[in-house]
Amino acid sequence: MIYDVVVIGGGPSGLSAAFYASRARLKTLLIEKNACGGQMLMTDMIDNYPGFCEGISGFDLAVRLEKQIKDFSAELIYDEVISIECNYFFKKVITRKLTYETKSIIVAAGTLVKKMNVPGELKFIGRGVSFCAVCDAPFYRDKDVLVVGGGDSAIQEAVYLSKFARKVTVIHRRSSLRAIKVLQERVVLCKNISVLYNSVVKEVLGEDSIDKVVITNVKTHEDRYLGTDGIFVFIGLIPNTLFLPNVILDEMKYIVTDETMNTFISGVFACGDIRKKRLRQIVTAASDGSQAAVSAQNYIEAQVK
Repeated sequence: MIYDVVVIGGGPSGLSAAFYASRARLKTLLIEKNACGGQMLMTDMIDNYPGFCEGISGFDLAVRLEKQIKDFSAELIYDEVISIECNYFFKKVITRKLTYETKSIIVAAGTLVKKMNVPGELKFIGRGVSFCAVCDAPFYRDKDVLVVGGGDSAIQEAVYLSKFARKVTVIHRRSSLRAIKVLQERVVLCKNISVLYNSVVKEVLGEDSIDKVVITNVKTHEDRYLGTDGIFVFIGLIPNTLFLPNVILDEMKYIVTDETMNTFISGVFACGDIRKKRLRQIVTAASDGSQAAVSAQNYIEAQVK
């Protein structure tokens, strides 16, 4: 079986691409490694997506998008893509289980969370170190937690954690937060959130569970101990591009595309957080996905002529 489009990744960009492609009557396959939704699944409330005045949870939005692609008969499988092969027209997407032939590929594999890479971090992942407040916040009811990071995701998660934890301390390496003003204003309103500036986590300590961390001041280089029951890390993202050829990647391993989502390989398109761009939001991911699907359709039709 030869597909018209194989979409790699089931986040908002991949789901949007599969929706637009299947709606255009292209034979569409969406391959997702874990669960549809991507980073959305780790977001408690999305209040900046047009049309949802009261906000919507990341899980609920993912469910709606998944239903849309199924309504238009797109196929959905759960597997991990390990490589792609491209020739002039037909291409192959190789997963751990099977190989799929397709006329075009849309890469929407998203990003992975960046780790602190300090002693003790790996030891306590799942036992005190977390990368998802929505997933783990209830375990820290009436406890003290740290949030590492100062961008939108970190501050949004800190506000969410403040509903459960007794005290939330934000650890940020700069002298001011990078999050948008509306999120910074929410921090001010939360009486149980404090911010420790110019600081980084140097080491995570404990026996069976975390009991403290070593904090380093990046200006004075002084170390001090800070007691905590858990650490939530939100310091950035890494593009999930290890399975792709370097020819389509930039120096940071993001995919380079033009405004129509074309990569340097004919018939291969990219959309969402995985591509090189300034703004990474659900609304821009959805926009990328729709454009990628239209570009894939145009590519296929051009090959037939």
